[in-house]
Amino acid sequence: MKQNSGEDFAILGSGLLVQSLMRVSLVDEYVLSIHPLVLGSGRRLFADGRPFAKFQLVDAKISTTGVVIATYRPAEGTGGEAAAPSRV
Repeated sequence: MKQNSGEDFAILGSGLLVQSLMRVSLVDEYVLSIHPLVLGSGRRLFADGRPFAKFQLVDAKISTTGVVIATYRPAEGTGGEAAAPSRV
């Protein structure tokens, strides 16, 4: 789909789909909203046992409510490089 459309794709709220794409290095960019609260439990985007991955911060913004919106891309040589960016 990505190669034929020429457009970016965004996935909102589907951790299982994102994890499936991560396993085969199909995520080019992560846009994470980091909220200023601690829940103590919940589902993890980056599950235990996943191979080491290094990311490069390419943008960060802070909302008026203190939410940090951070954009990361897989660092060179970590298996995440791709021709055109996709956003998650």
